[in-house]
Amino acid sequence: MRGAIFWLAIVQAIYFVITGIWPIVHLRSFYAVTGPKVDHWLVKTVGVLVTVIGVAIGVTALRRGAAIPPEIMLLAAGSAAALAAVDLIYVLKRVIPKVYLADAVAESIIVIAWLILWRA
Repeated sequence: MRGAIFWLAIVQAIYFVITGIWPIVHLRSFYAVTGPKVDHWLVKTVGVLVTVIGVAIGVTALRRGAAIPPEIMLLAAGSAAALAAVDLIYVLKRVIPKVYLADAVAESIIVIAWLILWRA
């Protein structure tokens, strides 16, 4: 079970870093997939924050192995839950396109995995 915690942290870190830096390094392709946005600065701000969270989770996993502190587990699960909620709410309100549901599913899987491993 402890190895699963390490790998979940690594997978989430990679996912967060990739999705976080994407709008920073190539905004045009990000908009091609997710649709145009008005506030470019906000897209990049969220990208930077998601990247930093991913790096924090990944560095902790690489340094501590499966002995990830509860605070980092809370950061990991909480940030994934918050992002999934934002995706779902704003797709349902028709503010953002349905492609964001794919991210909501990925984030939800991460949250469920953290909850299962936390209880174990």
